[in-house]
Amino acid sequence: MTTRLKIASAQLNPTVGDLAGNIALATDALHRAKADGADILVLPEQLIIGYPAEDLVLKPAAVEDCRLLAEDFAKLTKDGPAVVFNLPWADGPHLYNAALFMRDGEITDARYKHHLPNYGVFDEARIFTRGPLPDPIEFKGVMIGLPICEDLWQEGVASHLRARGAEMMISPNGSPWRRTALSERTEALGDKVHTSGLPLIYVNQVGGQDELVFDGSSFCMSAAGAIVQSLKSFVPDYDVSVWEKEGGKWVCKKGKIEAQLTGYEADWRATCLGLGDYVNKNGFKQVVLGMSGGIDSAMAATIAVDALGKDRVWCVMMPTKYTSSDSLEDAKSCAERLGCRYDIIAIKPAIDAFDEMLEPLFEGTTPDTTEENIQSRSRALTLMALSNKFGPMLVTTGNKSEMAVGYATLYGDMCGGYNPLKDLYKTEVFALAEWRNAHTPEDLLGGDTPIPTRIITKPPSAELREDQKDSDSLPEYDVLDDILRGLIDYEWPVEALLERGHKPKDIARIQNLLYIAEYKRRQAPPGVKIGIKNFGRDRRYPITNRYRDAVPQTEP
Repeated sequence: MTTRLKIASAQLNPTVGDLAGNIALATDALHRAKADGADILVLPEQLIIGYPAEDLVLKPAAVEDCRLLAEDFAKLTKDGPAVVFNLPWADGPHLYNAALFMRDGEITDARYKHHLPNYGVFDEARIFTRGPLPDPIEFKGVMIGLPICEDLWQEGVASHLRARGAEMMISPNGSPWRRTALSERTEALGDKVHTSGLPLIYVNQVGGQDELVFDGSSFCMSAAGAIVQSLKSFVPDYDVSVWEKEGGKWVCKKGKIEAQLTGYEADWRATCLGLGDYVNKNGFKQVVLGMSGGIDSAMAATIAVDALGKDRVWCVMMPTKYTSSDSLEDAKSCAERLGCRYDIIAIKPAIDAFDEMLEPLFEGTTPDTTEENIQSRSRALTLMALSNKFGPMLVTTGNKSEMAVGYATLYGDMCGGYNPLKDLYKTEVFALAEWRNAHTPEDLLGGDTPIPTRIITKPPSAELREDQKDSDSLPEYDVLDDILRGLIDYEWPVEALLERGHKPKDIARIQNLLYIAEYKRRQAPPGVKIGIKNFGRDRRYPITNRYRDAVPQTEP
């Protein structure tokens, strides 16, 4: 029985469906772990196929390919190290989320995920079979538990492993990032570790996958629940922790400690990683976006440059007669600070053509949002023409506040392949812009103070009619966002919003706008999840829906 273990944690960024590429990542990690003299290499959850693979794991050919590659990979362990390898695994008629233990050139053990998450962004209960409570495996005389991600969040698995003689837990994870991720992990997992008295090696994947971002932030915990090793956030990372048995317990003697990111820097890095991986993993060489001179497009452009570099970002200003000189100056100034390509395409000819085309039918009517939306859709048509002709993916720039209440034009400013601001309320956009101007994060590709101050301080406007301001149609954003957070993130009853001082008429109006804009959101491009509950994977309301919370018509 050994009294010393070296365990390599490989925090990797897989691509869903890229089995060959993902195996290459695992192979590189194995060679590195072998060179470092590791006893065990731990890979993230579902690394071979990528996580979440959703219904791809229901494709028998994909599952079979994973099995064949896993069997070949196991042969590489003949001379060590052993590997914790996670994949979709068919066992008879059942499909499991499985952790394989590979050693001495073969697969010797398989443990199946017991708790299948079926809430929020997760849908595993529909695609996997629930495994039995997993027993420990034996390695060099050491009893090791292999709980998979959710197994550590729910009751039962850690205590079962302890009762069955486990001495430590090694857990492959695909835990998505959200603002509360680090505190939730530390609290929930620390509780399980402390209660069971088993130290934990926790290895999480990193990278963007459609609407989700995985931050990595892998770590080890002592049996008392203290962090004894931590890997970086939002980038691939690797480390070998050294464990020795003292007084009947396993103690970490060596492991690096990296700062794990929270707050605005974590928000910013999540948006950059989400957009960057979406663009790169889908094979786009460049992005294009409409640059209005407003805060949202400036933010989206800055995120794109930070994620992709200035040479891969193309900003296009498309003025109309309502575009102010300030907006023209601010758009150009921001693009120049970012160092990316900037062009101006006046869309007046397109608007004039639509006016002429529709005049026989519109004659005698009063101009309204119809004409405003023609402007927005003319811009979308222009940007899509550039995308089709030259190949860049169109990035859309609407924020969560606008998406919530439908203050966005379907097939207009909602047009695009990805939206890095989709889960950021307008007040959060302003706060993040100020943070980014004051900070230049390491490893990102943009420069200092990219957003002109006037873009942050001037009143927001769509500039689709004379002297238009967002506040003409909506409450002030601090009021709007507080109501929206209550309705969306927390599902608060109306009474809770009234207690926060909001007017009944505002609550009733915003609630109604939120519900009737559902059809627009269903057609919106994906965007990175940042907060508690995003539109799409988290919040799935019916489009046809007459329910409304009753709002008192008198002031409380």
